[in-house]
Amino acid sequence: MKARLPKGYNGGGSQNIQQLARQAQKMQEEMDEATKELDVKEYTAAAGGGAVNAVVTGTLEVKSLEISKDVVDPEDVDMLADLVIAAVNEAIRKARDEKTATMDRISGGLNVPGLF
Repeated sequence: MKARLPKGYNGGGSQNIQQLARQAQKMQEEMDEATKELDVKEYTAAAGGGAVNAVVTGTLEVKSLEISKDVVDPEDVDMLADLVIAAVNEAIRKARDEKTATMDRISGGLNVPGLF
């Protein structure tokens, strides 16, 4: 008994797989390049009306932290800590959001675990 292949099937499955692999490799290269660019980028955020400014790199490391002398009150250290946390977290959010948006743009929204 002979097996019948679907009409129009030309046995080119390996070509499709190779093309898909090339596309995936190209996408990975684009993501790697974008990651390198985003890693050196800096993201700034402020809290307390500019009393605290934080700068974070694309690798999510705090690069600098500026605190206005006006908010340094030995009697209210907790408020200063809250402002620092708010500024740093906002800068980190900005970095993450841009990386996510960039990777989504490159991948067309494809979510493959471990790809980036």
